[in-house]
Amino acid sequence: MTQELILGIDFGGTKVALGLSDRAGNLLATSRISTDAECGADQVVTRALAAARALLAEDGAGASPVAVGVVSPGIVLPDRILLAPNVPGWEKLHLHDLVAAEFPGVPIATGTDAKAAALAEWKWGALAGTDPAMFLSLGTGIAAAVLVGGRVLPGANGAAGEIGYNLLAPQDTEGFTSGAAPLEEAVGGRGLGGRASEMLGRPVTAGELFRLARDNAQAKELVTSALDELSMHVANLAIAIDPQRIAVGGGLVRSADVILPALRERLACAVPFPPELVSAKFDQDAALRGAIALAQGT
Repeated sequence: MTQELILGIDFGGTKVALGLSDRAGNLLATSRISTDAECGADQVVTRALAAARALLAEDGAGASPVAVGVVSPGIVLPDRILLAPNVPGWEKLHLHDLVAAEFPGVPIATGTDAKAAALAEWKWGALAGTDPAMFLSLGTGIAAAVLVGGRVLPGANGAAGEIGYNLLAPQDTEGFTSGAAPLEEAVGGRGLGGRASEMLGRPVTAGELFRLARDNAQAKELVTSALDELSMHVANLAIAIDPQRIAVGGGLVRSADVILPALRERLACAVPFPPELVSAKFDQDAALRGAIALAQGT
């Protein structure tokens, strides 16, 4: 390759996705490594940067990138990352500085994965031409992002759309202050997998749970309860924002045939002006493409 390359890195709860694109944002090469979250934050970054160098060597002819975009769960600040509890030590990372040290002199853009994914879907995907637009990320965690006029709404603290912290009932009087993320624990992939494993007496992922729900009564009950809860929150968000379209992405969208009908039914019943609901175009790599979109703006 001789063209100028943009490097994107998406740090997720279970995997790190890396990609090289051209200036226009076209993905040219990708790779992926496991997060191995139980081993802590530092090793994730070290291995990801090594993988980035390998990707550049193998598919980028050894060139240095002209810009790097990095996304992560949580609120990425210069000296720490807030609201990212899934990897031990992640909150203490100086993510921008660590990446900048690996690529000195290269512009580095950092951001929240769901918000970056929303930007990618608006620029190149399922949210193109819509206003307002909403991206719903269903994976290890749960988050949403809202775009108005093609700009992602950050919120006063960068935390707009962190619906994983939504309360489930009036009795949830503490929520975040008690260390809880009530909605994420109820319907996120990690929480669903944990409850399914306990219920069935063996390790079960959220994706497997959705497959089991077709024939297993216990699994079906758990999935139905989770979708009832999730759809209520999505409907309330749609009532508040009045989006033209909602795109749903993230790892759980592999079960879109189960998830999307439940969401559509609730939106149709509860929302005065139901938005169009679609699968994200980039259902598994929207955050990676979002990292590239952020880097384009450096």
